Amino acid sequence: MATRKRRTAPSVDPLLASREMILVAGSGGVGKTTVAAALGLAAVQRQASRVLVLTVDPARRLATALGLEAFGNTPVRIDDQALADAGLDVRGELYVAMLDTKAGWDELIRRHAPDAATRDAVLANPLYQNITSRFVHSHDYLAMEQLHDLHATGEYDLVIVDTPPSRNALTILDAPGRMADFFGSRLLRWLTVPYRSRLFTFASKPFYKIADTILGSRFLQDIADFFVLFQAMEKGFVKRAKEVEALLVDPRTAFVVVSTLEAAPAHEAKFLAESLRERKMPIGAIIANRVLPDHLADVAASRAAEVLAERTGSGGDGALAVAVAAGLGADDEVVDAVLHRMAERFDEVAMVAARERQRRSELASLATTTVDVPWLRGDIHDLSGLGVLARHLRGLPNAAESS
Repeated sequence: MATRKRRTAPSVDPLLASREMILVAGSGGVGKTTVAAALGLAAVQRQASRVLVLTVDPARRLATALGLEAFGNTPVRIDDQALADAGLDVRGELYVAMLDTKAGWDELIRRHAPDAATRDAVLANPLYQNITSRFVHSHDYLAMEQLHDLHATGEYDLVIVDTPPSRNALTILDAPGRMADFFGSRLLRWLTVPYRSRLFTFASKPFYKIADTILGSRFLQDIADFFVLFQAMEKGFVKRAKEVEALLVDPRTAFVVVSTLEAAPAHEAKFLAESLRERKMPIGAIIANRVLPDHLADVAASRAAEVLAERTGSGGDGALAVAVAAGLGADDEVVDAVLHRMAERFDEVAMVAARERQRRSELASLATTTVDVPWLRGDIHDLSGLGVLARHLRGLPNAAESS
């Protein structure tokens, strides 16, 4: 008698084994940061390699579990014993780091300043921290800069970047170009020309006179000083921006798009995936998070709900509720009411599942691999929970963990 082959679930294993850099992107609130951490764990479970996850803002309890509370840009290794205590077997080494905007900008200034005097002047400028914290989506640009640095060192076999949250996920892709464009912008010339040269138009003088009166000459001088100094670093910033842009289309890089199947996040994910394809940036996988079971949209499920409604409530004999209540150790009348209510409302659940199925199909057409992650109990806030998510990403939700 022939043995029926077990259907192989989609898995991120081939992607994690074949790339050097993975950028996890998507709109806010879809579980992107947690998925990024779980991808790192999945990689070291499958491969004997060094993997780094650069995250942005993990939930406090997950940060504690990862050992990130006291760390920033400097990678720290997740203790093997902590992983073992969580029931997780790993073959590789997992490192994590958390993007620190202030430390990241300080490092950029030190790297790109043409000399020590310029470096010290920028870092000492009273407006430096305030301006850079709001400067051209600085989290986006710093994430890209750090990706470049980590790749250049060759210290890690795989780097996974949790991209910063944004209402428009494309800001992460545009950050290097925006930085390069800024140095040639009219705004920068407007801010710096009057203070770099005495030859500016008479018409502009009244504005500066009024601005000095309202804002104070020291305030305007600090702004001008900062941008004059910043402009001195143009060559280094523009060169790096172009290198980062090249890295985004490198065959060794892949994007993982994370989304739930609700209308707004799915629409954003579809737009992002289409934009990546237009830019010739490789999409490694789409992760559909918090997905309802597909069979809830089937006719058989609706029929089962109809039968359940008939056998519970005022029209039923109570036998089913008594049997279920006995197994739960609960009151049979309460169980009967709950079962009947669930059966009556099942059409609403089936409708949501059907809509999710359609949205998933639309997303799946944009990538070679689409992995579904079901609703999991509670928030993921420890290594054990991360392990459960990693199993789903690897296509092993019901199987013993194996390599």
